Amino acid sequence: MDAKDLVLNIAVNMGRLAKWAVEGKYARIKQFISDTDIYVEQLDRAQQSERFKPTYLAFRKKFEELKKNKPNEIWAEDALTWANILTHRAKLA
Repeated sequence: MDAKDLVLNIAVNMGRLAKWAVEGKYARIKQFISDTDIYVEQLDRAQQSERFKPTYLAFRKKFEELKKNKPNEIWAEDALTWANILTHRAKLA
């Protein structure tokens, strides 16, 4: 997969994570954080444009914070925000 596809996969997962956080489906969250980690690792190794890198670094920081915190409504809002940002910025990846 190229960087754009990886970013879109991450964005979709972030949207799912937000939904499940609101619904309290914590087992699904654990599974999809693990799946998203795999995409993130692949994106780390993929060639990215210079224009996308600041967005990606900001996402990585927030994603690490989310992984450390218990999902709640604010957590879900942050995940959904990043789903939207990554969807719109994927073309720059």
